[in-house]
Amino acid sequence: MKLFPNTVNGVVKALEDIFDNNQYADKVIERVLKSNPKWGARDRAFIAESVYEIVRWKRLIQHLSPGQDYYQWFGTFWTLQGRTLPDWKEFKGIDSQKISKKREKISQRSLLQSIPDWLDEMGAEQLGDQWELELESLNKEAEVVLRVNTLKTSKSKLKVQLEELDIATHVVKGYPDALVLQRRKNVFRTPLFKQGLFEVQDASSQMVAAALDVQPGMRVIDACAGAGGKSLHLAALMENKGRVLSMDLEAWKLKNTKLRARRAGISIIETKPIEGSKTIKRLHESADRLLLDVPCSGLGVLKRNPDTKWKLSPESIAKVQGIQQDILTQYPSMLKPGGILVYATCSILPSENNRQVAAFLSSPAGQSFDLLEETQVLSHESGFDGFYIAKMIKKI
Repeated sequence: MKLFPNTVNGVVKALEDIFDNNQYADKVIERVLKSNPKWGARDRAFIAESVYEIVRWKRLIQHLSPGQDYYQWFGTFWTLQGRTLPDWKEFKGIDSQKISKKREKISQRSLLQSIPDWLDEMGAEQLGDQWELELESLNKEAEVVLRVNTLKTSKSKLKVQLEELDIATHVVKGYPDALVLQRRKNVFRTPLFKQGLFEVQDASSQMVAAALDVQPGMRVIDACAGAGGKSLHLAALMENKGRVLSMDLEAWKLKNTKLRARRAGISIIETKPIEGSKTIKRLHESADRLLLDVPCSGLGVLKRNPDTKWKLSPESIAKVQGIQQDILTQYPSMLKPGGILVYATCSILPSENNRQVAAFLSSPAGQSFDLLEETQVLSHESGFDGFYIAKMIKKI
């Protein structure tokens, strides 16, 4: 594959924004791709994939690279793919044989798997033998998974319509609304997406709304809704009958929910910013179902957000665990007796998952709840994102 200066410059610019300016990789890539309308689909794919892979393998690349500017990082990454570099001054001093020999000498797992030492220690302590398998899985590129909008179409019909656009998909057993792309494509540009026939949502994430056992006509609160992906899924499962209250502490996140609901043909979603404890108190015992898809470390979704591992710290994980405890203490009061509560994270750490639920159930706030079931989805077992889902019922 031939390298071109303008696309390599695009990769370098993105890396500067991610590492020097501490910006989020997905937002940076989106902005860089918009900066040059002349780039075609192949150029855009090259930039996005190169940036994500260099971010993913940053520590290893940094260790193997003869120089520490981002062109040298790119050159090192390129030779690690078994590819030949052009004779550019930016790549001076990069020797593929030296890089290979240096890599062969590495035995340290955190360096080979390209993660911080503290995170390797925490993962090993909490997940034991499963940690290494999980690390290997989370360092692979995420598959693109669609969730069929059952309000507008069926899985079989959408599959055929996508094939007509040269987008091949396959179904996965156990995920009733999921279609997985055979090859990466920009599905957001398709007329099918614009018509609201599907959303992009990982298969593990799709398990969360399903765990709530919603029925048409119910009143459901999605209390940490963010951009509303799970609210949309809930509304579809409810056949657009009833009410879904999408709430979040950050009001700006909810703006996207309204746009997405309109595209999906959903009319039952209402958005409501959480302005403090008063908002929670006003909704006392008003919901048949309550979803707490809480803020978390995001360690289960490193496939799609590899920059997360460079932004996390032991302190940030401790902080998010405190937020999870606060949410579990306050928010369940919004659920009616006999209602179902689902606590979910996109983390694989027991300290954010089953240990949090166990602490809640033994606390005064959790005395009125019984645990029905809990599911820890690990990436190396499912092939999708790591997730945790605990389903509880409020005693009558």
